[in-house]
Amino acid sequence: MRWELDWLEHRARLTPSKNAIIDEETNKSWTFEELDKRASAIASWLYARGARKGERIALISPNDVCYFDLLFACGKIGAILVPLNWRLSRYELREILADCTPILIGIHHKFKALTPQLTNDTVSSFIVGEESYEEIASYPISNINEQISETDPLAMIYTGGTTGKPKGVVLSHQSIVWNAINTIVSWGLSMEDTTINYLPMFHTGGLNALSIPILMSGGTIVIGDTFNGPKAVESLERYQCTIVLLVPTMYHTLIQTKELEEASFPFMKVFLSGAAPCPLQIYEAFYKKRLAFKEGYGLTEAGPNNFYISPEDAKVKRGSVGKPMLFNSIKLLNSDGSETQANEVGEILIKGKHSFSFYWNQDQATQETVQDGWIYTGDLARRDEEGYFYIVGRKKDMIITGGENVYPLEIEHWLNAHPEINEAAVIGLPDEKWGEVVAAFISIKKPSSLEDQELKSYCESKFGRYKIPKQFIRLEELPKTHVGKIDKKQLKEIGSSMGRA
Repeated sequence: MRWELDWLEHRARLTPSKNAIIDEETNKSWTFEELDKRASAIASWLYARGARKGERIALISPNDVCYFDLLFACGKIGAILVPLNWRLSRYELREILADCTPILIGIHHKFKALTPQLTNDTVSSFIVGEESYEEIASYPISNINEQISETDPLAMIYTGGTTGKPKGVVLSHQSIVWNAINTIVSWGLSMEDTTINYLPMFHTGGLNALSIPILMSGGTIVIGDTFNGPKAVESLERYQCTIVLLVPTMYHTLIQTKELEEASFPFMKVFLSGAAPCPLQIYEAFYKKRLAFKEGYGLTEAGPNNFYISPEDAKVKRGSVGKPMLFNSIKLLNSDGSETQANEVGEILIKGKHSFSFYWNQDQATQETVQDGWIYTGDLARRDEEGYFYIVGRKKDMIITGGENVYPLEIEHWLNAHPEINEAAVIGLPDEKWGEVVAAFISIKKPSSLEDQELKSYCESKFGRYKIPKQFIRLEELPKTHVGKIDKKQLKEIGSSMGRA
């Protein structure tokens, strides 16, 4: 391996005895020196079992130190880590395995029952998360002489598949390293930083948003598994966390706990929100406690970190993700291919060394997404006169009703600000007259007698008539994807079935 790519070895040399990883459940910790030795041992074990440059090593596990073990081990031999979403069905998991064709799959002991369904003559398994795995982590270290370049693949993360078949997003050493460098420099991370990670580590948000950047800077990652509001508050204070990234659904739970009301977070620099646009009442809840709060934007194919905004600016520019970070470029395009003017909505295009390499086995999808080095994200945003970006929503989520463009996010923000609404999501449903009509799915706080007419009057005080939802559909809880986003694909199915009823 080219020595300059193995940054974990260098970090272990610089700060060998500094805690790199702490497990929230067991409080067990690993220093950088121990983490690097584990990765070298596991790399030697994988190599002895035929893993070579370019081979895929799959992993199905809850959040666990094995994610870091195997990512860094794959880095040392040129193999590709493929973390699997354990929330998928067995059929979906087998479909992904058939696509990426790993030679080995690590299966956490909690999912041991899946082993017969996920292994065959071409892929064998090993158990992680128990004593037998610790024997692998102490395997005799041997010299591995693979020639690895920065553009070689290191990880492959499958997209959620909410718009079709999941795609394997191939991330090179370069893309992962440059996302970390860009984040450290733009966000000002250091070895003094500690975070707790509750985001699933099979997702780029759990692996690359904060975990890898903080480790590279010499900070500490606390691995959290199941998110629980009161427990999260306790852990944030106990481990003296300085920064944390959660998704809006987690924050929605957090702001309703008495533990958050009572906590002071003396070490916390900033709370970050990602994965989906954040309702503005969450901003308000943190500002009332005089806690710094902001949100970001990213995707598996780029980063996932792309913007920076200071907590001070986030108070003034509420809802903005800020400006492009130091080592990436952003532009917004109109439908005719021209760049937008201030406050015009356009598709987000991203370019930088943190970009993904290609979609595994999907050349056409790669060519459609990457053009002249720019990633066409399918997301919409506007930029104000001072250069601050605001995410508007997905291009595919834009509603065209009677020839007018409606962006669901602004309506969602307004509905979420209503004191009797828990959560809201807005989609377009087919309509013979208008093409689409605006429909709002809401969950209501109890007790409540919120009527449709009251909701329409509430919206009329903010929006033009064509933006006001024609339907308000009440659900006990809005459906979520495996990463905590509201599942609009499922909402469309619910809305369509109601229309057929």
